[in-house]
Amino acid sequence: MKVIAAMSGGVDSAVAAARAVDAGHDVTGVHLALSRNPRSYRSGARGCCSIEDSNDARRAADALGIPFYVWDMSEEFADTVVDDFIAEYTAGRTPNPCLRCNEKIKFAAVLDRSLALGFDAVATGHYAQLVEGPGGIEMHRSVDQGKDQSYVLGVLTQEQLKHSLFPLGDTTKDVVRLEAEQRGLQVAKKPDSHDICFIADGDNAGWLSEKLGPKPGTIVDESGEVLGEHDGAYAFTIGQRKGLRLGIPAADGKPRFVLDIEPVSGTVTVGARESLLVDALHCIKPLWCGAAPVESFDCTVQLRAHGQEHRARVTVDGDTVDVELLEAASGIAPGQACVIYDGTRVVGSATIDSTSKLSPTQ
Repeated sequence: MKVIAAMSGGVDSAVAAARAVDAGHDVTGVHLALSRNPRSYRSGARGCCSIEDSNDARRAADALGIPFYVWDMSEEFADTVVDDFIAEYTAGRTPNPCLRCNEKIKFAAVLDRSLALGFDAVATGHYAQLVEGPGGIEMHRSVDQGKDQSYVLGVLTQEQLKHSLFPLGDTTKDVVRLEAEQRGLQVAKKPDSHDICFIADGDNAGWLSEKLGPKPGTIVDESGEVLGEHDGAYAFTIGQRKGLRLGIPAADGKPRFVLDIEPVSGTVTVGARESLLVDALHCIKPLWCGAAPVESFDCTVQLRAHGQEHRARVTVDGDTVDVELLEAASGIAPGQACVIYDGTRVVGSATIDSTSKLSPTQ
């Protein structure tokens, strides 16, 4: 097959490209330029779209003896990932930009361009497995549970999975690093990327403040008593404990957590940890990895990129998905993704629109 290897400049994508070459594919390396001014995004080893990363990707492609190109995806990235991130926080929700990037950039814009150029598939360094199943291509969790990235790939459709390759899904990270070293790839010991690539210093609240300006509001408890003030509700997320700067301490001496964010008034409600518990989710915008489920079914769901699985019962009704959690979850925010699993197989994902909270007597 003719394969585009998406090369971020890290060790995972470099080894994925190498394995695609070993498999006999006609491989071309591509690095995605996500900003017209890469220095405005994160630099150094913690990022995935800096000038240094582009150079690392090129050196890896040279070592593998494959053609290498840089594709300018800055406009698409700004429109579909960065602007979406700002809009979601403005609306009081908590988005996952990496998941949105996979959906809109790496497996939509890149795959569409690749197919239009005559390529058959896109290979990436994500840790997930693809297997042939009775209903088509199935995506399963990686064998490396600590690196599994099926959560952020839960937005992929069957048509996209048919044109995707994840060469690292059957391998642990330590083996990948050893393989990179044995191949002579300079990125063998490069640290993994962390945080959000387009926020240069990792300060989400500060970055949003620069983009949106001050939007003062109040912090209140569950009774409505004002406990403090803030410069922007976008600086808070459901479940947050640190950085609240409350003027009045809790009477019981226990820490408070963000329970709700009302973006129009700018009111942030805080309360006790137990008030964060939810037992049901109402989700929208479902994306299915195969055929859409038509009935209620038992499954597990993952609600954060590195969160635990929760046993659940899911009911699908057209473009809405209702999730009954059989074990209460804490700190779940609208805007996050609910990724649905049948064992290790990814069924699909949906965006959390609202949650229901347990009463104190439950």
